[in-house]
Amino acid sequence: MFIEFKVANYRSIGEEQVLSLVPAGNQKEYPDNIIQDGKYAALNGIVLYGANGSGKSNLLSAVGIMCNIVRMSASSSSTAFLPYDPFLLRDGYAEKDTTFEIIFVIGESRYRYGFSYNVNSVSREWLFRKVIGRETSLFEREGDVIDVSSGFKGSAKLIDTAIEATRNNTLFLSLCDMLNVEEAKSIMQWFSTLNIINGQHSQIHEIQTVNLLQNQVYKQKIKDYLASVCLGVHDIDIETKEFEDTDLPTGIPGNVREMFSKTLRGGKQVKVMARHVIYDMEAKPTQRLASWDWDSRESSGSQKAMHLSGPILWALANGGTLVIDEVEAFLHPIMTLNTIEIFLNKGSNPQNAQLIFATHDTNLLSYAKLRRDQIYFAEKNAWESTEIFSLSDFKYIGEKDGHPFAEKERPDSDKERRYIEGRYGAIPMLGKFNDFIRNIKWQDEVQ
Repeated sequence: MFIEFKVANYRSIGEEQVLSLVPAGNQKEYPDNIIQDGKYAALNGIVLYGANGSGKSNLLSAVGIMCNIVRMSASSSSTAFLPYDPFLLRDGYAEKDTTFEIIFVIGESRYRYGFSYNVNSVSREWLFRKVIGRETSLFEREGDVIDVSSGFKGSAKLIDTAIEATRNNTLFLSLCDMLNVEEAKSIMQWFSTLNIINGQHSQIHEIQTVNLLQNQVYKQKIKDYLASVCLGVHDIDIETKEFEDTDLPTGIPGNVREMFSKTLRGGKQVKVMARHVIYDMEAKPTQRLASWDWDSRESSGSQKAMHLSGPILWALANGGTLVIDEVEAFLHPIMTLNTIEIFLNKGSNPQNAQLIFATHDTNLLSYAKLRRDQIYFAEKNAWESTEIFSLSDFKYIGEKDGHPFAEKERPDSDKERRYIEGRYGAIPMLGKFNDFIRNIKWQDEVQ
């Protein structure tokens, strides 16, 4: 269960920002959107809104960067640079560390893990566990000094080996996992259930989906999902064939073609095939089916929906967390709404999977069954640093009977209209754009 994520000094994010999935105590709407894991509770979804350039993608990217560092750290070389990308628009921040921290639940234990780093080294790293009462430190790292408590589960010999093997640019937790330290393996397994998707790495989730389609259980689930979002496809199937030189695209230079041929020769190609019903002369369905390569003849939207179906179904089956940047780039608004409902519905989400996504689709504010604490906004402050806030924390400040008062947003308010009107902020300010429209003179200036 994903509880909370913190990030500071990463790209457009200067000061620490907190994305919390802890339910707000004063909200009663949609109680089914709260999931339980033992004594801990969390929301089953978060949606993030904001103007272009507000930092939505950077916030979700930070989750992905943290996960990648954790997963890849142990296998990196001693000379590898860390993916350090600090805030650059305020003096001093280019020399400060980037910091990530994540809170999550495994069984009866709540963990808080984080680290600070720059381009060359990890300066701090920490892991705390809470079972009953106060949280206890499992290890804390300051520079080259790693202090491990006796409560960290695993062989003392292996832990000592990990301490000795931890380099400046590697994470102690990742080294412990590589050396099969018991508790580190459990934590790394949790990180494996966190899946981040954006348009820049679409091939990764394509491969995930194709792999899952070769499992009959997942294949049926993916077929059911695609049917539920009304793609009009009767069936899908997998075709496997031996690689042939003729499968390479035309126009590749001879030496490059030969290199690819040597590499791929003897391997297998996997294609996803779409099967559609053939209709007779009177437009009535027959028993015959037409079949073609999904990526060749299906629409771009259908291709994206199919490629995304694997990560969605895997998260639902395994109780994972799926993070999607700009979900409308993958799905039609109605398909997005249906997909969100799958995560929000306890019947279709019995493993308590969680969905975190950024979007510009304001229809969801009206039609998705989201609580106020599930709606976040991102915008830039006076020094162009990203700040995020939840609608549950939003207050209207005014005056009544000569006295100041603060009123929170009502659960039954028209959130879509109020957002478009700019009442929550986090929308583009188009004053300069309107000036551009008034002042542009094409005939005089363009030949």
